[in-house]
Amino acid sequence: MDTDQRSSAFAPRYQRLSDELAEAIQGGRLPVGSRLPSLRQMAAQRQLSLNTVIAAYRQLEDAGLVVPRPKAGFEVAPRLSVPQRSLRDAPSAPTAPLQQVLMARVLEAQRRSGVIDLAFAGPRGRQFYPGAQLARHTAQVLRHGQQTVETYARPNGSPRLLAQIVRRGPRMGLHTHSDRLLLTHGAMEALQLALRAVTQPGDSVGIEAPSYFNLYPLLANLGLQAIELPTHPQQGLDVDALEAMLEHTPLAALVLMPTVHNPLGCTMPVAAKQRLAELVNARQLPLIEDAVYAELQFCEPPAPLLKAFDRDGWVMVVGGFSKTLAPDYRIGWLDGGRFAERIALLKFQSTGGEPQLLGDAVAAYLEGSGYEHHLHRMRRLYREQVGRLRQLVAEHFPPGTRATEPQGGFLLWLELPGVDTRALFERALEEGIVFMPGQVYSRGPRYRHCLRLSCCQTFDARFIAAVERLGALARELAAG
Repeated sequence: MDTDQRSSAFAPRYQRLSDELAEAIQGGRLPVGSRLPSLRQMAAQRQLSLNTVIAAYRQLEDAGLVVPRPKAGFEVAPRLSVPQRSLRDAPSAPTAPLQQVLMARVLEAQRRSGVIDLAFAGPRGRQFYPGAQLARHTAQVLRHGQQTVETYARPNGSPRLLAQIVRRGPRMGLHTHSDRLLLTHGAMEALQLALRAVTQPGDSVGIEAPSYFNLYPLLANLGLQAIELPTHPQQGLDVDALEAMLEHTPLAALVLMPTVHNPLGCTMPVAAKQRLAELVNARQLPLIEDAVYAELQFCEPPAPLLKAFDRDGWVMVVGGFSKTLAPDYRIGWLDGGRFAERIALLKFQSTGGEPQLLGDAVAAYLEGSGYEHHLHRMRRLYREQVGRLRQLVAEHFPPGTRATEPQGGFLLWLELPGVDTRALFERALEEGIVFMPGQVYSRGPRYRHCLRLSCCQTFDARFIAAVERLGALARELAAG
């Protein structure tokens, strides 16, 4: 029996029923508008208690897959169209000041009191983090480890935490050792160190389009040129297009998110990851794999990282704990592959090392048995909240709106044909709502009809009202 089967076998009965029906709905075997058997009919058919069926149907409702109809039971909910084209239809453009201006507008808006923030990609609320347990471990480490505040930190960080990263790595195909790892001040420093190790000012670096907005200023600050690569909303990077580009466009490195992409939420198929790893090894092309969302994949067991297929060390991996465990501790990590020694020297020459206290506190938590349970709960919660957000978009945004079907995380990418999302941003901001307009994720105007929403906060009445109002404003703009 494989891991999936074992996980299913030991799941609660309501969960097994919910998962089976969800798979049938998402696979099209239960089409939109079709009615589910009544509660009593399903209970009789499956020899389950009525409460078990009620719990299963409620979970499907929470995920936005079914809707209750008065005196008619439950039926499969309407579904949004999913973008299918590879995002390669607009040529690369010079870095636009508009991208920087829009990002500054978003940051300024997020600082306003009372704003409803649909933009921030950082979970907010006690239900998203094991804060009490982590605080307890931090206090214990400080109480029993006085030496950690009386000496300089080790250059590569807390040995305890490095050991835990090594121990957990095989769950996603990362087979590493402490000498190849170092801790960083968040994932952004890890990306910067990896880029500095393999590039020189004036080099070109391949990134996905759309891509994480902070990559653009990071590359510019290092004197590097961003070359945008075609990326499919469901399948991720177009490896064929990359291979063709490499025949005439030299790249010094790649920075990619093959697993739970930001902002698309997609994960490259395993076969595509294998082929990409073979390509970069054959061409000896350094690839920096940003895996900060990888532990939030909805599938269990999680899909392997691209690094799992790296033969000769040309793939570096960036990870961290800000999205899953301790955002304010700002702990990132980097597996430097064949460049580990160079990266370690760059780290020592810049910040010296990371505080051992915080690393030991996170390690103490990971040494227990609670992290996997926490991740399992978060994956299920985010999957449900993304489903509910997609349902709100389907009900309240203009006809023709397309939405991705994320395979992990808590972000949703929308395409609104005919709606300038920069104009929508300004209209929404007047009403105290902020989101991420699509143009911050690329150079030029190619995503001017797109936006990104985040649902890593309490799904309360205020949040729901903000999404509904944003949809109404989009409808007004679409109507002209």
